[in-house]
Amino acid sequence: MVTSGIQSVPSDSPIGDVAYLARSEHRVPALVAVTDRPRSRSELCELTDVSSSTIRRTLGEFEDRSWIRKEGYRYTATRLGEAIAAGMTELLELVETERKLRDVWEWLPETVGECPVETWTELTVTVAEPDSPYCPVNRFESLLSRTSELRFLRPEVALMEPVLDELFGLVDDGAAVTLVDRPSCHTYFISTYPERSSAMLSRDNFTVLEHEGLPPYGIGLLDDCIVISCYERASGTVQAVIDTDVPAVGEWAESVYASFESDARPLEPSSLEEHHSLEDPPE
Repeated sequence: MVTSGIQSVPSDSPIGDVAYLARSEHRVPALVAVTDRPRSRSELCELTDVSSSTIRRTLGEFEDRSWIRKEGYRYTATRLGEAIAAGMTELLELVETERKLRDVWEWLPETVGECPVETWTELTVTVAEPDSPYCPVNRFESLLSRTSELRFLRPEVALMEPVLDELFGLVDDGAAVTLVDRPSCHTYFISTYPERSSAMLSRDNFTVLEHEGLPPYGIGLLDDCIVISCYERASGTVQAVIDTDVPAVGEWAESVYASFESDARPLEPSSLEEHHSLEDPPE
């Protein structure tokens, strides 16, 4: 006889209760639902999309644990049930964010990874998927359309080229825009879009600065929102965009951006001819 060597979880232990809630997808939503307001059994069946017999059994198990009580034909959460529902909701939100972060962890700035775990659920993580590779770019474009000021450290070609129309419109509407990037990226845009680049560079509200030693990630400051773009270092493709208004992340982003902006140099008008003559995109 072969055994797996994995011990079963005791049902009368804290982890047993967590395992009980996690074993069926309807249990946490059902418990959360009765914390909002009293619910009838038929309401819970509709909300959780399970049969009447299943929800009856679940409610009986909740009552055995003193998580709910019956009031007439409706069920409502006890204070114990409210605490469990809140804890499980927080845990699920944390795990959902962690599942996204683990996919891009190697590209994240160390400071973001070191943020208190409690702030992770306040990060919106948009990851490139095999069937939706432009999800991060689309997320950035939606944020860009709502901003009145943009400062961006390392706005790579893969992020900015798809939103060039939105950026041009932003500048045309008078938004203050400052981009700090590598000379090779500026070369690409000026040589590929000479007329549009010339039009933007002629505007007082559009500033381009150059810096050779930028970090491997991008930092965008859009009004009160911070955007972090995670690039695959070999190809420069956008693997994820993270946006947040967490104050601690905002303070870090302001500090990093300011340190590189102060060392950056303006794009000299005399160098535009040199940029025009170089047509290869940055590596």
